[in-house]
Amino acid sequence: MTTHLVWLRNDLRINDNHALYAACRSQQAKVIALFIATPEQWRAHHMAPKQAEFIWQSLQDVQQSLAAKGIALHVAQCDDFDASVPLLQAFCREHRVDRLFYNYQYEVNERQRDAAMEQALFEDDVVAQGFDDSLLLPPGSVLTGNREMYKVFTPFSKAFVKRLQQGLPECLPAPDVRQGGAIEAGADPLEPFNYPREDIDPSLFPSGEKAAIARLREFCQQAVTDYPDKRDLPASDGTSRLSVYLATGVLSPRQCLHRLLKQHSGALEDARVFVWLNELIWREFYRHLLVAFPALCRHQPFTRWTRNVKWREAPQHLTAWQQGKTGYPIVDAAMRQLNSLGWMHNRLRMITASFLVKDLLVDWREGERYFMSQLLDGDLAANNGGWQWAASTGTDAAPYFRIFNPTTQGERFDKDGEFIRRWLPELRDVPAEYIHQPHQWARKNQQTLDYPQPLVDHKQARQQTLDAFEAARKKRD
Repeated sequence: MTTHLVWLRNDLRINDNHALYAACRSQQAKVIALFIATPEQWRAHHMAPKQAEFIWQSLQDVQQSLAAKGIALHVAQCDDFDASVPLLQAFCREHRVDRLFYNYQYEVNERQRDAAMEQALFEDDVVAQGFDDSLLLPPGSVLTGNREMYKVFTPFSKAFVKRLQQGLPECLPAPDVRQGGAIEAGADPLEPFNYPREDIDPSLFPSGEKAAIARLREFCQQAVTDYPDKRDLPASDGTSRLSVYLATGVLSPRQCLHRLLKQHSGALEDARVFVWLNELIWREFYRHLLVAFPALCRHQPFTRWTRNVKWREAPQHLTAWQQGKTGYPIVDAAMRQLNSLGWMHNRLRMITASFLVKDLLVDWREGERYFMSQLLDGDLAANNGGWQWAASTGTDAAPYFRIFNPTTQGERFDKDGEFIRRWLPELRDVPAEYIHQPHQWARKNQQTLDYPQPLVDHKQARQQTLDAFEAARKKRD
């Protein structure tokens, strides 16, 4: 009997999974699945313990779902990507695998691993077949008239939508039950990872494919039309909170697109509904860039002259930022949300990143690493793209002279301090008119606050940053 192996990575679902669907086309083949945990690689990539826990929970769910289809899931563990190739080769020999099916990952280390895997399996007469699965459109399919990757988002988005209007990517169903019928899911119990895991709030981020699809449907029914008005207000539940499911592959972007179009058939033209779809296109943009410019995977700035920026060595300031003790309430509330939930509202990601880089003049890569170490939805492309945008080092980034004022950002997006008080209980008695500058209220009313003074004066810090970037640009010239 022919044996087909599905190598699961960041595609922990049975619906709309290209590799799984292709492996199951032949009803005569025996189909098995494998997930390989690589703890040392995860450590090198600063994967958050909360994300490790979410992956673990998702594996439990996908094991049950695959067993119902008659497919056994095996979980193996080795140190890193290099060790995963001989492990996979030995697994294929043990299980007499004829064909391996997998979905592409686009980061440099992952692509090198997959090239080594295909060569090793070729020597054993195992045919390996890969698929573009984690994106709506594959990298290299949306190019300028000169056949180059776009470096600015807006024209990329317009070209991307034009491609979608020409034909939507197919959304595949879950495979049928295998001829032998369902199997017992617990026959091969999953061994825990040799990696730290931290609890997740199940009311905010329930694991499993059914929970992800339910949240997607609920969001697309109504909340997506309110998204343009509420998405920047951290006190409001105005975002989809689907990023963790997309980052781990519990949900595919095609499922998001098709569900959105089912609820709002004019989503590609409807300006309000398109606002959320455009966020999915940002996700595509950053992943396409990784393939076109692999140096981004190595934490190099896209804009070369910004390598000359003289960042400050300020470990105490970095620690205060990480702990939410900068003295700027909106920044501190955001960082405490991140540390507690493993997730941060998107507007707050921009505010906190800008503060670290533009107020404290700390290297953006310090922030990139810290976010990855905490985020449930940690994703190299999106995280790197967001940090380089905030640091003015990336493609289509904010100009270096555009520097968020953390106080006015707080006043604009959390006017009455509802979000701030949720995460900074020490400021609960400060009235709304002073919540963004609480020490003014304390001095005026002769109160003592258990809250730090601002680390820096924003006006002075802003000028210091402008000077540093202008010096770096002159060095380029």
